[in-house]
Amino acid sequence: MRRLFPVPAETSAETSAEASAAASARASAEDREWGLGELADAYAYPEPPHGPSGAWLRANMVSSLDGAAHHDGRSKALSSDADMRIFGVLRGLADAVVVGAETVRREGYRPARAREAFAERRAALGQPPAPAIAVVSASLDLDFSRPLFTEPLVPTIVITGATAAEERVGLARAAGAEVVFAGSGPSGRVDAAAVVTALAELGHTRLLTEGGPTLLAEFAAAGVLDELCLAVAPLATAGDAKRIMNGPELREPERFALASVLEEAGFLFTRYRRIYQ
Repeated sequence: MRRLFPVPAETSAETSAEASAAASARASAEDREWGLGELADAYAYPEPPHGPSGAWLRANMVSSLDGAAHHDGRSKALSSDADMRIFGVLRGLADAVVVGAETVRREGYRPARAREAFAERRAALGQPPAPAIAVVSASLDLDFSRPLFTEPLVPTIVITGATAAEERVGLARAAGAEVVFAGSGPSGRVDAAAVVTALAELGHTRLLTEGGPTLLAEFAAAGVLDELCLAVAPLATAGDAKRIMNGPELREPERFALASVLEEAGFLFTRYRRIYQ
């Protein structure tokens, strides 16, 4: 893996500290395997992790060269070893991982696990050993007998709307899930902005969403997406797969600034941060 952006600056008059930092930056531009700690530093949340919403919501998605968010219904076909390492690092830094119900069903989601590589870092920030998985579902059409609900290290959170069926709410709670209501409208839909607010009120301010495309589009439309970590796979799929965001067109395009680009085996790992006016 190597860093393509930002490119380390060369200076002729460096202090010892600056020289050390420059040497470290030049080393990150070399094509070599990065350790988990180095990746964690590269993807660290801002401190404090507060955007305008009261939390910092980053998304992690993968796309083919021709814009597909999945192949044959799953994103795994577009992934790589480096992509999975970064996937694990982003989870290792998060308080909670927010995901849509359809993605939970399609990808066979399981609880996040504790990893020794991130234990010290998480403890220093007052985080539990692993992030909570927060599932967004208006209908609560979920299999509460799955390990995601019955075997989590940290209780799974289910985020639903105000009109969710009491029977389904009861099943979720009986399985050990924490039920959170986000959205009070008669439609029963979950309000994307309220999801972020509700999680922040629970103390989860370092948020990571892994989609799917519909949920990510809703976060973008609500103006609460602070950062996008997008892996571009050197693959073409054609077909009619969804893009990484699949929802109503935003009234005005949101502007993001490029924060970093890493490369390994032709995969580009980009990171963009939203520009706030």
